[in-house]
Amino acid sequence: MNIEIEHQKSRGAHARIRTGDLFLTKEMLYRLSYVGGPSSDSTCSILATKIMPPIDEVLERARSRLVRLEPEQAAAELAAGALLVDTRTESQRRMHGDIPGAVAIDRTVFEWRLDPTSRWRIERATDHDVRVIVICSQGFSSSLAAASLQDLGLVNATDVIGGFEAWKAAGLPVTPSEA
Repeated sequence: MNIEIEHQKSRGAHARIRTGDLFLTKEMLYRLSYVGGPSSDSTCSILATKIMPPIDEVLERARSRLVRLEPEQAAAELAAGALLVDTRTESQRRMHGDIPGAVAIDRTVFEWRLDPTSRWRIERATDHDVRVIVICSQGFSSSLAAASLQDLGLVNATDVIGGFEAWKAAGLPVTPSEA
């Protein structure tokens, strides 16, 4: 695939993507891929698939890098000193309860609070070897969050299979929320 820049007098620079003998502007690709466009074997769909993988694929890639824990394993590691980070929303914690010993960190500031090099880190984020176990409501966003921590060099980051719902179903400790 070749990307060329076409200069037009009053329109500025426009990127055109050459696929075979067909030139498509970025705007044409956008319109074709998001407004129905041609069938799934079209050039646009093929390009969109390679550029933006679907969330299920992103989740699968994230999980392939993790050694995920059953809730009981996470509870044992928490008791042994691991950092359990609860990324559920405040309203979810208020409705369903807190995990004793877990640290609640909002997903919007998650990486900044856990990166040991960040000036906004929490006290327990001391180095890249810290064991961080992430738990969300059902175990989906926690996988993405844990993979994000691994991208930052926190090599011992992982998450809980099934999230808080599995934790609670396993009969593990939950207290009324302080949120």
